[in-house]
Amino acid sequence: MAIETSPALETKVYSVSELTANVRKTLESSIGQVCVEGEVSNHRLQSSGHQYFTLKDAKSQLACVWFGGRFAGSRSIPLSDGMAVQIRGMLTVFEAQGKYQVNVQSAQAAGAGLLQAKFEALKRRLQEEGLFDRERKRALPFCPATVALVTSPTGAVVQDMLNVLGRRAPWVRVLVFPVRVQGQGAAAEIAEAIRFVNAESGVSLPHIDVMIVGRGGGSTEDLWSFNEEIVARALFQSAIPVVSAVGHETDFTIADFVADHRAPTPSAAAETVVPDSVALLRQVQMHGERSVLLLRNRMARWQQRVEFLERSALFREPRARLAEAAQRVDATAEALQRALAERLGRQSRRLEQLAGAVRAHRPDQVLELRRQQVATLAVRLERSLTAQVQAKRQEVERLRQKLVLLSPEGTLERGYSIALTPSGTVIRSVNDVHPGLRISTRLRDGNVDSVAI
Repeated sequence: MAIETSPALETKVYSVSELTANVRKTLESSIGQVCVEGEVSNHRLQSSGHQYFTLKDAKSQLACVWFGGRFAGSRSIPLSDGMAVQIRGMLTVFEAQGKYQVNVQSAQAAGAGLLQAKFEALKRRLQEEGLFDRERKRALPFCPATVALVTSPTGAVVQDMLNVLGRRAPWVRVLVFPVRVQGQGAAAEIAEAIRFVNAESGVSLPHIDVMIVGRGGGSTEDLWSFNEEIVARALFQSAIPVVSAVGHETDFTIADFVADHRAPTPSAAAETVVPDSVALLRQVQMHGERSVLLLRNRMARWQQRVEFLERSALFREPRARLAEAAQRVDATAEALQRALAERLGRQSRRLEQLAGAVRAHRPDQVLELRRQQVATLAVRLERSLTAQVQAKRQEVERLRQKLVLLSPEGTLERGYSIALTPSGTVIRSVNDVHPGLRISTRLRDGNVDSVAI
């Protein structure tokens, strides 16, 4: 059966280019110049001088382009993400992509920008509460054994950090805690991961020494999860030192101010938390060499001290040292006797004085008491002197026995002998003996003469 088309129902068929061109003409002729207010987002400045950005509000967004020639001659303000601006330009269509946009001719500030205002307000409030205080920030461990990474499990950032950690510190254990780093609910995931790492460190997880929280670069909206208060509170409550590594070097977030340390990039954070194994090995080798040198110097000093003691008079003249010690004991005994005599003399004179007083006043009972006290003191003094003299004699005897034991005669008594040359030099080595040398061997009870063959 053939199908016929009614002429009334026929519609003109356009090519894509024709339809897009008609839409452009319609917009430019019916609307044309517009003035629009909104917040700048995804701002990009090209090397040509052209600027591309999105103007948005709570419900919609509008593509905008500001060409370099017009920008160069304009007195309008420079643009950046988060600014609230009022733009003036021509509503048109970019036919190559079929999207409508505003070709901007001028722009002026319309406020601080919603995101920037929220950022500054939260920053000011948390700073007043002390979350940014330098006094509470902790130093990072020098050589951590376990490092936790709270970041997105996909993308180049986590791989960059793993590569840096593996290259600089092959021994370190790395635990990755995957989270979303942008979008709805990302801030809550980041905060929960931080709290989980702290709660389970040393419990179900190995003890974690340091934690890196971060992501790669992006727009203000992309990084906004790290400007949320829930993340800032979790970082502040963390018992584990935290390094914030969000975006690029020029990006700053609330997390950077709260964390114990801020790194300009995630790769820099990985370099910060672990030492370079090559440099560390060089330091260990250097300290080892210094320790060996110090030990050798100390052993040399002790060897010099031993040699000095061997040459001292205590080993060369034991009898003289013993006689000197005995003489000091005798001198001490004489001094004690003189002191005793002087003390007894003073006591006797005092007794005579008291006796005179007694005879003058006839205090019979007091006199008897004083006599008893004097007698007691005399007995105690005599005992004290006797004990001191006996202790000194015992010490002298102990020293005498020790010196006799260490003297050459004592060595001979134990069965040893001393070989001497005719000149009296002690023979210490076979290298000191030659054939025909007369040798005198000194024993305990006499000498034996011999001739070397």
